[in-house]
Formats: sequence, structure tokens, C-alpha cells
Amino acid sequence: MGEFKLQRLGIIMKPEDGDAMEIEGVLNPAAIRGKDGHLYLFPRMVAKGNFSRIGIARVIFNDAGDPVDVERLGIALQPEADYELRPDGGGCEDPRITFVEPLNHYVMNYVAFGPNGPRIAIARSNDLITWERIGLARFTHYEKIKFEGVDDKDSCTFPLLIKNPNNHDEMGLLHRPIFPGTSPEEIKAKHGHHETDRECESIWISYCRFDTATHLPAKGASFTSHERLAAPVAYWEKLKIGCGTPPVITDLGWMILYHGVSEIPIPNSEKTQLCYSAGIMILDREEPTKILYRSAEPIMKPELPEERVGLIADVVFPTGIDRRDDIGMPNRFDVYYGMADDRIGVARLDIPNELPG
Repeated sequence: MGEFKLQRLGIIMKPEDGDAMEIEGVLNPAAIRGKDGHLYLFPRMVAKGNFSRIGIARVIFNDAGDPVDVERLGIALQPEADYELRPDGGGCEDPRITFVEPLNHYVMNYVAFGPNGPRIAIARSNDLITWERIGLARFTHYEKIKFEGVDDKDSCTFPLLIKNPNNHDEMGLLHRPIFPGTSPEEIKAKHGHHETDRECESIWISYCRFDTATHLPAKGASFTSHERLAAPVAYWEKLKIGCGTPPVITDLGWMILYHGVSEIPIPNSEKTQLCYSAGIMILDREEPTKILYRSAEPIMKPELPEERVGLIADVVFPTGIDRRDDIGMPNRFDVYYGMADDRIGVARLDIPNELPG
């Protein structure tokens, strides 16, 4: 049996001196290969007042094939729609991008921080340069759970259609609703007096039909047939779990890196603070709600100074992943992640041929 091995490669992107659009951080990027073979990052760029845009940058590799720098290319999305704007600002945040093969275009999931709080928004593109807004994701009820109108973020789309509970092939969405009382800050404030609500504190898979003529989600972007994927289990994810990188298919099954939140002590203090770490899940290829493997320990936790000190301390937050087929290494992935909500790091992940025992 093998093991998952991760090695940090360094900082790939940080705020550019003198650029007002990046003064409060560059973080949490999507990563996707273009049709030209180049790798593109779509970082969240934060201006004064937490006004966020989604930028575009081309990754530069050295002769050894390691990512070492980026070339900034402009802005992909900035707050313009009413659901992205609020009286004191606005936000297009934390994108994940997948090329959805049956739709034959790129799908971007991002957080629209508008007047009602953070919501999942969807856009699409044929070339990664021009993006068409599809709008906010809409959700039907599930038994007694009302998804609609609830804060929601950390979403990503499967690159292939997957079977819903009725055995129909549909577009699958991973997301983590934040029901009242279930944010890490609210749970932390309970001082340990908290039992996990498996329905309200989980990552979910929701499904959406699409129009075969337009390749757009049916009825805008209405998701239904919800299935719970995973709730917090390990000590390092006790306060919250959420999606990280979009699912990628491997010989082991669907792989996602996800984030977990815990409490850690503040040095020389009786107080604690939040800590964001990252783990791995392997999902069954035919039944993605079946978890074949899940990290007992984090694959990555804040260790470097740039991960421990920043706009928000002690955060590693993976959002982008790149399979290194370009160098003939299908079991090797580069993972792009936010560092303390301030800059972007990259780490190399090698996965085993078999699941660890």
C-alpha cells in the first residue's frame, strides 16, 4: 500500500506593490488548463473594504516543470450583478473552475457576496477569457432542510455527469451550506458545548439537469436530489468542513482536497483561534457519495510563516489542482492554495497506486 505525499514548492503569487485591487490580499485561486495547454490561475483579488474581484494569470514553469511565477492577464469577473453588490461594497470570491466535458465548456463556481450574504454563483466560458453569468444557484428543499436563502459557499462541479439518487445522469455540485449557528466562529463561541448536526454541518452533493440544446442548466441553475456527503469527524475538522479543489478522476476514484477547521491555542494566552487545514477524500467513481478513503490526519496544516501570519492567521485553503499529465506524471498533482488569506502557495501531491490500508 502507498501513501499520499505532499511537498510545498513555494509562493506562486502575492499582492503586487502599488496595485489597489490587491492591497488586502491575493488568495484562493481556481486552476485550470486552457485549450492551449497553458495553466491559468483565477485568484481572488481583494481591494480595500473587502471588495473582491476574480483575476486571470498564466502560470510560468521552469525547465524542470515546476511552477515558479505568474503573468497577470487582467480581470475575469468583478462585482456588477445585483447579487454581487451590497451597499458597502461587493464581491466575486473564491472561484473553482472545471471543464465539464458533456457541456463542452468551462464552469466557474464562485461566491457572490451581495446584499443577502455569501451565495453560490455560476458562470461559464468557452475560452477562459470571456465569462457569461448563469446566475445564483437555486436549491429545492430536502425533507425538513431549507437550502434556499441560506449562506452557501465552497462549491465546485464534477467534470463528468454523475448519477443522481434516481439513477439519472446530471451535473453534480459539491457545496457546504452555512446554516445559522454552524459557522466556525459560532461553534467556537459555544466553548466546547456542541454536538455535530450531521444534516446542517456537512458537505452535500446536489444535482442539476441541463438543456441538451443550449448546454445550460435547466431552469437557470436549479439544484435538487440532495445527498449528504460528509460531516466533521477528525479533531482537525471538528468546527467545520468544506470543499476545496474540484473533483478529479484518478485510478483510485474521485479525489478532492477539502478543508477542515479546528481550534488551536494562541501562544502566551488562554484564548484560542481558528485553524484551517486540508485533507483528502477519495470517492467511488460510480457512487460519489460513497467515501473510499478520508484523511485521519491533515495532508497540510499551517506551518510556514506565510501560512501562520497574514490577514487571517493559520490558514491553508486549497482551491485549485492541476494534474501533471504534461510531464507524463498522471499520479502527480500541483495544488494551489490560499496562505493566511494573503497570498497563494503551490504544493506537489503524489498519490499512490492503491488506497492506503
